[in-house]
Amino acid sequence: MSDFVSNGWALFVAAATVLGLALCLALLIIASRRKVMAEDNSTGHVWDEDIRELNNPLPRWWMVLFVLTVAFGGLYLALYPGLGSFSGSLQWTSVSQYQDEQAKARQATQAIYARFDGKAVEALASDPQATAIGERLFANNCATCHGSDAKGSKGFPNLTDNDWLYGGSGDTIVETITKGREGTMPPMAAAVGNGEDVRNLANYVLSLSGSPHNSVAAALGKSKFSACAACHGMDGKGNQALGAPNLTDRIWLHGWGEGAIINMVNNGKHSHMPEHGSRLSPEQIRVLAAYVWGLSHERP
Repeated sequence: MSDFVSNGWALFVAAATVLGLALCLALLIIASRRKVMAEDNSTGHVWDEDIRELNNPLPRWWMVLFVLTVAFGGLYLALYPGLGSFSGSLQWTSVSQYQDEQAKARQATQAIYARFDGKAVEALASDPQATAIGERLFANNCATCHGSDAKGSKGFPNLTDNDWLYGGSGDTIVETITKGREGTMPPMAAAVGNGEDVRNLANYVLSLSGSPHNSVAAALGKSKFSACAACHGMDGKGNQALGAPNLTDRIWLHGWGEGAIINMVNNGKHSHMPEHGSRLSPEQIRVLAAYVWGLSHERP
């Protein structure tokens, strides 16, 4: 599609549009010059012996409506984009309209969010109005991935427990929502060893959480865990600064079992949470963070 962004195409679109309007008027003029082709005001064509094609003039209301339609089209093209690269005298764009509507919406809701100013995220979690707004924001912006009940699914974290990859404080949740997150685990098979070594490592990882595992293989895989300790720590309890998960609990974000762990070690994983700072205002993000924080904490 890169061939369609040159000035030549803009001129072509503009010329075709203007020519189209001109041809509409020319068609009207030609049609209005009625010529009687027979004495009975017909074109002279006869079907089935008695069906004649008459040559009556166009109704005046139809002609007026046709001219107004062409005039409206010309006025619209003068005011709004439509003639190639010409932006129109009003300088309207869909982006500017969207920004104006967003500004009006923020102004209309400013009074509502004003009462939440100065309150910590954790305090807002006890405010029924704040959590009600946060719940609607969650449904519109987060439920697609985390589920309407916020319990997530494979690859999408459960927000109702106390297991947090990057930390579960109010300010951290605000940062996560605002900036998004990029989680990457590189393929580690080359650093671990051969296929049998990877299998032994997988069983050792399972042993950290007390999950069913092969104890002999786990013992052999313990030394291989040093390749993972830089992120997950020697004790396997993870590192929230890096977003490295805790391997000693029984919460498995990308699948449980020997096969799932082997696949993760061999292929790695990249996870992406999009940023919402460009979609939501800071006030909305704080209220949303309060709702998310409250999902894993008992509220009075």
